Amino acid sequence: MPEPPAVTMSATLAADEALARRRRAGEHVVSLASGEIGLPVLPGLRERLGAAADRNAYGPVAGSAGLRTAAAGYWGRRSLPTDPDQVVCGPGSKPLLFALLLAVGGDVVIPAPSWVSYAAQARLTGAEPLAVPTPPGEGGVPDPDALRAAVAKARAAGRDPRCVVVTVPDNPTGTIPSRGTVRRLAEAARDLDLVVVSDEIYTDLVFDPADRAHSPALEAPERTVVTTGLSKNLALGGWRIGVARLPDGPLGRKLGTRLTGIASQIWSSTPAPVQEAAAWAFAEPPEVVGYAAAGRRLHQAVARAVARRFTDTGALLAPVRATCYLYPDFEPLREPLADKWGVRDGDALTELLADRYGIGLLPGSAFGDDPNALRVRAATGRLYGETRTERQAALDAPEPLRLPWIRAALERIDAALGDLAR
Repeated sequence: MPEPPAVTMSATLAADEALARRRRAGEHVVSLASGEIGLPVLPGLRERLGAAADRNAYGPVAGSAGLRTAAAGYWGRRSLPTDPDQVVCGPGSKPLLFALLLAVGGDVVIPAPSWVSYAAQARLTGAEPLAVPTPPGEGGVPDPDALRAAVAKARAAGRDPRCVVVTVPDNPTGTIPSRGTVRRLAEAARDLDLVVVSDEIYTDLVFDPADRAHSPALEAPERTVVTTGLSKNLALGGWRIGVARLPDGPLGRKLGTRLTGIASQIWSSTPAPVQEAAAWAFAEPPEVVGYAAAGRRLHQAVARAVARRFTDTGALLAPVRATCYLYPDFEPLREPLADKWGVRDGDALTELLADRYGIGLLPGSAFGDDPNALRVRAATGRLYGETRTERQAALDAPEPLRLPWIRAALERIDAALGDLAR
């Protein structure tokens, strides 16, 4: 019997647990490793979740009519007209993505670098991830020309790539692919008969409204599945709620049948109380719109402040346009890092920053990047405070960088990076 695919702990969750152990041991650590958005729950969401606590029936596998209608409206306001029958709900966008890979079948093209779970999920389905580099400064999508070449080579070798996963905007780089690149990606997917799975969980965390990310579903609507959730824009990671928008047409109906069949065997239905609260959130009443806007302002202020610390040290970093993620490259410091610290790759760099300075980051290798590169991923979403009071103050503050706990974290990062490069 063949061995099952190796399953390792998600790098972000493993880093969270390691930093939590150090905190319990009395160490003062600064977490820049987690994808957690450290903000309080919007009161209106809390109230609706509690009011729906007695909804204990399984409900439809694809999700309640109210949630699917609200999600359809959410996408419609983003220039993607959607029928509720195109929507499937799940307990987080992460299991939805996994179920979609199962539904599509075949090998999976992923960007390099890309979110830590894409390659792992592909392997868990029994497929092979096919990593294709992203264009400079445009993370989240494989370079379209390189995609064509890689798929042709893979098929010539007997492999069966059937879909390409993209992230718009991107984790880990916090960048946004241009419209032209997305258009060329869609053309390549059409020519190669690939399904596009577009993870758009960060689409509401673009700092400038005029800089909105361009969805592949606008360019290849007949073959693009879009997924999103509320873990990032509304900081509801622990509530586990996600939605997928299937294409309108034969492919969408086929995928929908397979996806709901898989869901029926794995999670049966998403918790009904969470669906009730999520339906209100996806309808985007003024309270939700205001909360999301406040979150974007906070992410922008803190992420750009941390970005300045990296670039002042001499690291290379693309302009921060979205999310709370940074992807600095310490290549200009390779010689002094090697001479002074014996650091020659991203893994050693993150170990040094964690062990000597108590600053947790993730190496680029966790995201499928070149293991010899000196790139790391920093996430600023955990800098907003340790208590609900602090986090609410950060969300409300017109100048969050003046808050003592955020200022202290920035000073700690500044001192560590300065010592590192000195």
